[in-house]
Amino acid sequence: MARPGRPPSKKDPIPALVSGFLNMLTTERNAAKNTTDAYERDLADVTRTLKNDLGIKIEEANTEQLKQYLEILKNRQHKPSKGNGITAVRTINRRISAMKQFYNFMISEGARADNPVLSIKSPKQVKTAPQTLTEDQITHLIDVAGKDSSADAKRNVALLEVLYSTGLRVSELVGLKMDSLQGGETSLKIQGKGGKERIVPLTPLAQKALTAYLEVRDQFADENEKEATFVFPSKTSGSGHLTRQRLAQIMKVISDNAGFKHGQVSPHIIRHSFATHLLQAGAELSSVQKMLGHADVTTTQFYTKVLENDKKEAVKKHPMGQKQAV
Repeated sequence: MARPGRPPSKKDPIPALVSGFLNMLTTERNAAKNTTDAYERDLADVTRTLKNDLGIKIEEANTEQLKQYLEILKNRQHKPSKGNGITAVRTINRRISAMKQFYNFMISEGARADNPVLSIKSPKQVKTAPQTLTEDQITHLIDVAGKDSSADAKRNVALLEVLYSTGLRVSELVGLKMDSLQGGETSLKIQGKGGKERIVPLTPLAQKALTAYLEVRDQFADENEKEATFVFPSKTSGSGHLTRQRLAQIMKVISDNAGFKHGQVSPHIIRHSFATHLLQAGAELSSVQKMLGHADVTTTQFYTKVLENDKKEAVKKHPMGQKQAV
């Protein structure tokens, strides 16, 4: 997606079989647009790297060549938001999964006899505790975002309040549609992964921020058919709504102005904070699971393990916790 105010960059042409695979995901598996977009990005990178670095086509790659690609990917340097800037294990595993499904598609189409990814092992991913902000830090962030009465400030406060009130995924937040507002902005109807719908309530503060923003929302849209659809429209994006990239830029500016360290604030960290604070306040695990849109409760249970570890650390720091039992 092009940055606001800039012409869209030209994409590399997609091989016909990759295009066919993406079309199959939409027409046969009813995959969400975010899912097909993710597959397209992953396979575009594989295609481009194999062509530019190894001089081969993705359709013809063998196991060793794909291992070479993964090694290139592993050592690729990025601007680090945390860690050392090396490609994350999660990204590598996602590419392996995308390639595996693509080659299975080729086999089903009679375009290939083997799947060269089957013998490639995915690297193990060590689960680390999710980064979170405290309630005071969230409040400070929102206060800084709303430091004036401009339309930008009202939009930014609404983005933060809605995100912290609901724990939406980034794609769900930026793609929020006007018809998802329920009961006079008291709750949201969200279409999550796999097209599953859920209703999430808005806190009074989020309702107030959203109402204030909606009064100036027209300033962010020319009200063409696309833009009129979305709660957070954009005049410059091809989708008609605020992009993930633009949201990240907005968050970074607010974070810097609030005095946070680089990488300390992101939409996903606020989502983690939402879940953690709810559980700390005694919310039922199943309720948090539903609000986050997790298909499996074990994903949500990870937050409870973090809280248990926090409690153990707190006990260790207690004066009586440092004494040995007799």
